[in-house]
Amino acid sequence: MTSAEVVYRARAYDTPGDPFADDAVAPGFRYDDDLGLAVSGDGVIVARGPFATVAAAHPDAVVLDLRAGILLPGLVDTHVHFPQVRVIGALGMPLLEWLERCALPEEQHLADPAYAATIAGEFVAGLIAAGTTTSLVFGSHFAPAVDALFAEAERYGLRVTSGLVVSDRVLPAPLLTTPERAHAEALDLATRWHGRGRLRYAVTPRFSLSASDPMLAACAAVMADIGDACFTSHVNENPAEVATVSGQFPDRAHYVDTYDHHGLLGPLSVLAHDVHPTDAELSVLAATGTAVAYCPTSNSALGSGMFPLRRHVTAGVRVALGSDVGAGTGFSIFKEGLQAYFLQHLLGGEGMRLTAAHLLHLSTAAGAAALGLADTVGDLSEGKQFDAILVRPPAGTSLDIGLRHADSPEGALGKVFALAGDADVAEVWVGGEQVASGGFVRPVSRRPSSEATSCLGH
Repeated sequence: MTSAEVVYRARAYDTPGDPFADDAVAPGFRYDDDLGLAVSGDGVIVARGPFATVAAAHPDAVVLDLRAGILLPGLVDTHVHFPQVRVIGALGMPLLEWLERCALPEEQHLADPAYAATIAGEFVAGLIAAGTTTSLVFGSHFAPAVDALFAEAERYGLRVTSGLVVSDRVLPAPLLTTPERAHAEALDLATRWHGRGRLRYAVTPRFSLSASDPMLAACAAVMADIGDACFTSHVNENPAEVATVSGQFPDRAHYVDTYDHHGLLGPLSVLAHDVHPTDAELSVLAATGTAVAYCPTSNSALGSGMFPLRRHVTAGVRVALGSDVGAGTGFSIFKEGLQAYFLQHLLGGEGMRLTAAHLLHLSTAAGAAALGLADTVGDLSEGKQFDAILVRPPAGTSLDIGLRHADSPEGALGKVFALAGDADVAEVWVGGEQVASGGFVRPVSRRPSSEATSCLGH
């Protein structure tokens, strides 16, 4: 718990502007080799500038020198599955086969509250170790498991948006529910958790393939009852999935329309994958302000296809990164950024030439914007919460050597995305509270949060 003002002295990089405003250069990339950040006792950045200037203006603050590493905004994951920690690395299968053989059997185990609590602990520890301070989490089909996730996220002070995953067809029977039960359980969960400190509720049908029109209508009713909930699901991940959904919804214009028909899309909506969109779907996503979670390693591991980033950006669709976890290769958003760089490069003229600044933006500010948190986190500007990570590699590692010999801030940032892993994330802060140091995670001492919102009794 931060009880007094602190001035952090650091080499710091962030992207308060949007590098995608012009994909030929990287505007908005901001760096400082001797930055001062004054952070108040409630975790707000109250001053930013040259260290000497900030320190002189805050003579009573504790000074912490972080120049042995690189300070970045906390990473943001816009699509990550809570129940899938233990199935990471099951390679060699396309989406629907992988779901049947790996993900869905594991997700059924979370019906056991004790097992769910264990997975929640592993999941939250994985986020923190990777430097992910904010995430949109695909929850569980079982309400007590979602409670366990929220409780663990609260214990460590993370910004987590999540909810009950609902389906009423196609999946194994233990994972199915009814529209009426889904509505009731969602409202019950939201009453306990939505707007409680750094936690928010997300209405979460698994995907239209497993959610009928009545179930999607129930999701819309939950959205209306809560008023400011987020919405998340999957879309256009795999050609077989897309074809199946088309047959299930013959009266809908396309996959995106299965959600839009029920009013589920908007500025607080994130759809994962969208590897195979039509132009009409991109137009709907742009018009509604819906964001897309780009999950490069998952798309590659499942052979889903190459994400058309340029088409999304040109259409005005917001994009951020997601790890996906189970179908991906781990929690690291650095790894997702590097894979995005590789895949966009391989697409040639249809891809986008990504710089290190683009990757940082996709990993931080773009994710914060997608989750409606752009005014709160995403960069290290005055007035925002101090959500940050310190990348400080062990001595003698490739990243340590690379950073010591980097010829520019852009070059150093590129080396972070190329080489950084969990072992290089030395410190993690959320809202000014340190939740990890030297590789050890620790619960935070909770206080009445200045970030809490009034919602459903909270």
